[in-house]
Amino acid sequence: MLVIVNTLIFVKLLHKSQKTAYMNKILTEIDKPVEVQNQFHSSTAPFVLGTFTAEANMADGRAANLKAFFRKYNSPLYDKADFIVKTSDKYHFDYRLIPAIAMQESTLCKFIPENSYNCWGYGIYGDTVTRFSSYEEAIETVAEGIKTNYLDKGLLTASEIMRKYTPSSNGSWARGVNTVLDWLE
Repeated sequence: MLVIVNTLIFVKLLHKSQKTAYMNKILTEIDKPVEVQNQFHSSTAPFVLGTFTAEANMADGRAANLKAFFRKYNSPLYDKADFIVKTSDKYHFDYRLIPAIAMQESTLCKFIPENSYNCWGYGIYGDTVTRFSSYEEAIETVAEGIKTNYLDKGLLTASEIMRKYTPSSNGSWARGVNTVLDWLE
């Protein structure tokens, strides 16, 4: 039994000694002069004549984000994702606002007045229905209206916009818009 205990102690000491030696080797390499530290600075690859150029382009994933969202909800706005991003940029506001309002007002254009292309409930009250000739016209008009009538007047949050856009809402409109803004983040 004593032999086994002595063997275990010896193995443990040997392992500790090997670990200490390895650590010292690493520390010694770190402390070496700069020319030894740069030993991997030069390539050993074969010399190749000619040049190599590369280009990296950053992609704007906003339209792809919208397309995935529109596809998930089978929205006719799928093909308008690029236009929504471009129009939002034109009017200097978050591209997610147009789809968020469309989701709240019409479940992304599923429930709109016939032949209106009006997914945003824009100018719809009582018997009055604002109609557009296309989704592009609707997006452009709604975006310009949001910029001019809301954002430029200091109404910058969904709650502030709601008070003017749909004053009869009990807060559910703003909560719905904010939820979609979060989904699209």
